[in-house]
Amino acid sequence: MALIVHKYGGTSMGSTDRIKNVAKRVAKWHDAGYQIVVVPSAMSGETNRIIGLAKEIMADPDPRELDMIASTGEQVSVGLLAIALQALGKKSVSYAGWQVPIKTDSSHTKARITSIDDAKVNADLAEGKIVIITGFQGVDELGNITTLGRGGSDTSAVAIAAALKAQECLIYTDVDGVYTTDPRVVSDARKLNTVTFEEMLEMASLGSKVLQIRSVEFAGNYRMPTRVLSSLTDPLMPLAEEIISGTLISFEEDTNMEQATITGIAFNRDEAKLTVFGVPDKPGIAYQILGPIADANIEVDMIIQNQSVEGKTDFTFTVPRGDYNKAMDVLNASVKEHIGAGNIIGDSKVSKVSVVGVGMRSHVGIASQMFRTLSDEGINIQMISTSEIKISVLIDEKYMELAVRSLHKAFGLEAA
Repeated sequence: MALIVHKYGGTSMGSTDRIKNVAKRVAKWHDAGYQIVVVPSAMSGETNRIIGLAKEIMADPDPRELDMIASTGEQVSVGLLAIALQALGKKSVSYAGWQVPIKTDSSHTKARITSIDDAKVNADLAEGKIVIITGFQGVDELGNITTLGRGGSDTSAVAIAAALKAQECLIYTDVDGVYTTDPRVVSDARKLNTVTFEEMLEMASLGSKVLQIRSVEFAGNYRMPTRVLSSLTDPLMPLAEEIISGTLISFEEDTNMEQATITGIAFNRDEAKLTVFGVPDKPGIAYQILGPIADANIEVDMIIQNQSVEGKTDFTFTVPRGDYNKAMDVLNASVKEHIGAGNIIGDSKVSKVSVVGVGMRSHVGIASQMFRTLSDEGINIQMISTSEIKISVLIDEKYMELAVRSLHKAFGLEAA
């Protein structure tokens, strides 16, 4: 009997009526002969509400205690869904992450999964039960509850699917698939039937909110077929119709992929730029700047080091906007005097826009077309980074939507 893992986002679990619809959909799959494991998020807005309460008490709460309270949202979801399934006559059981257990490291609020014990879940599945497991959380070696960071339920679902050797992981969300860009920015964005793991990984890392980047990494590393579907459709629609309504994240490039130079336009508003002036141009200087940033658990994205002039250079990098003040404090406290740098400036009003596509491997002129399009709109490029299948630029945030719309049109990505 094939095993399928379902993941439902906060919007899908946003009310008791929606939870009842999730139960109907899960029961339909179970009636079709599949073993089912479900990984739901907290009800929409619940995690923000809980964390908001903590910050009303203390501006910078202890991360361990934040994890303790933030994990409760998912526990409510799994219990309610188990009850909804039982009301439909289905045997079901819910577990918190620590009960499975899902083992993680001890990086509170940003933990990473290290292992998953599948014995208890497999025993329940063998008894015909539907198993419901909290997303977003686990337990470290000391027995502390940990959370995986925002969007971590996607990661939990794919990791559980990999551990259980599931046939497929279905990610149900409030959109019906992966689009060429965000339809809220470009109204004629087109839904993709398939996208490669490489492209999805780039799009997730570049700001696409459909899937959390670590979930795509898990899916790629463990070759777990993953499909994005809408939970807002009729829960009783035929399985065959439901499957083709979403986007499959595939391992192999589609046979027509070479003709599709660009698959999508990704963007990220969550960017901030920092520049350290007058940095000594000598070996090890990049580590001396970025080492303390890494020690502060701040992720760095784009990096530029300018040409040396009289033994000095300027060093610019980007971080998530939420870490901007923390990164600036680190630079001023532990970097500036230590390396003998000049001024440090920053800009928290920048955005990143990227073109993504495996077809870039066999086509030339993508960068020039991108830069020409932005130039025609009067948009200045502040930083550039590239990979084999993507080109990203950093621009003033006020031009982000204009850039996305212009590039989407320039590369012919409109819906037919």
